[in-house]
Amino acid sequence: MKQKSGFSGQIGFVLAAAGSAVGVGNLWRFPYLAAKDGGGLFLIIYLVLVLTVGFTLLTTDIAIGRKTGKSAIYAYESMRKKWKFLGVITFIVPVIIMTYYAVIGGWILKYIAIYILGSGKKAVADNCFTNFITSPSSVWYGIIFMLLTAIIVYNGVEKGIERVSKFIMPVLLVMVVGIAIFSLTLKTTLDDGTVRTGLQGLKVYLTPDMSGITVQKFLQVSLDAMSQLFFSLSVSMGIMITYGSYVKKDVNLNKAVSQIEIMDTGVAFLAGMMIIPAVFVFSGLDGMSAGPGLMFVSLPNVFFRMGMAGRIVGLLFFLLAGFAALTSCISVLESITANCMELFHTERKKTTGVLSIIYLIATAVIALGYSIFYVEVKLPNGSTGQLLDIMDYISNSFLMPFISLLSAILIGWIIKPSWIVEEMELNGKKFSRKKLYNVMIRYIMPVIMVILFLQSTGFLDVLISKIQKFI
Repeated sequence: MKQKSGFSGQIGFVLAAAGSAVGVGNLWRFPYLAAKDGGGLFLIIYLVLVLTVGFTLLTTDIAIGRKTGKSAIYAYESMRKKWKFLGVITFIVPVIIMTYYAVIGGWILKYIAIYILGSGKKAVADNCFTNFITSPSSVWYGIIFMLLTAIIVYNGVEKGIERVSKFIMPVLLVMVVGIAIFSLTLKTTLDDGTVRTGLQGLKVYLTPDMSGITVQKFLQVSLDAMSQLFFSLSVSMGIMITYGSYVKKDVNLNKAVSQIEIMDTGVAFLAGMMIIPAVFVFSGLDGMSAGPGLMFVSLPNVFFRMGMAGRIVGLLFFLLAGFAALTSCISVLESITANCMELFHTERKKTTGVLSIIYLIATAVIALGYSIFYVEVKLPNGSTGQLLDIMDYISNSFLMPFISLLSAILIGWIIKPSWIVEEMELNGKKFSRKKLYNVMIRYIMPVIMVILFLQSTGFLDVLISKIQKFI
């Protein structure tokens, strides 16, 4: 098998890694969590976690990838043979995520088509989103998105992933800044004469809401922010290990990690600034409590109420979401492809071809999980899920905290943090957050991950209720 290709340099790597990190989670999940969890309170907690937990996880994954030059399975095996199982578990995460990410991408494609072909009125029709996903014909949108992803990965790292990321990421950043500024200029006058403005919505977004705060509520907000980190930064799923293995030794990993953190968090913050003020202007505080339906139900209503400008803004928004979903979907498939190339000693094009067939079938099955293959399963966290929700729960809520816990134990106590530090300080580079990394990976990360794992499995609520009864 030929040597793996790599990124051309630091800019290519950072844009590709940031493209992986900046996904649908930033544009959809982050704003509704911020609206649900006290606005500024969520923002402060999230920022603290990004600079501590996010930094630690991102640094660990990228350094492991570059130091070993391998993807997850063989990276962990080369560190400690007995820990190959952790590489296998890590590999399973993108394998599961890939079954449904193209489905979400297909949903976005549908809304892009709605705004291109019409005024956006169709998007606000009663039960538009529900009717679409429960129709068997929705499967074709997911298949088209999956094919687009496969073509890019088929073309390799530099000619495929890097080239697309270098185009998409700057465009994405310009679009999110432009729509965010536009949202702040919005205003509407209600029937009673009250005027609501985008700047008032921004104040709601930024101001910490401490009303009714309890220890349990603060813990829940913190856990929401933590789960968003996994969803957003592409950590603990082998993707950043794979991307790290493509990075040249002369690239400054310290700068790269900081740039990825800034870009990912900046887009998430701007997404909130883009969405929450707009929803507040036209739907008030009630509209901000829409939860997961914010992107596909509430926002189209907001765009429609903007009049002619709404069609343009709606199209731009869903194009933006499409770009974000595509870069993330590419990184997930690339991680699987890289591991399979190492496992089976096959070439990229043959590997991508086989995986594409598998995931075209998987995408179709998950997309039909709302119609032909409809099921309702009670999940350990108390929610009820269909096929997509089940896959999302297993990968994001169950496996990723578990992987992070084991990774922290391996690096913090068995291999020792100095193993990572050596790679971060390669060629005389300064690792300015070395002390923070050592403390986080050894002492704080294991505790946080145990709490998050217990919460995701439903055991934390049981434990808290028993403690409250005892007290």
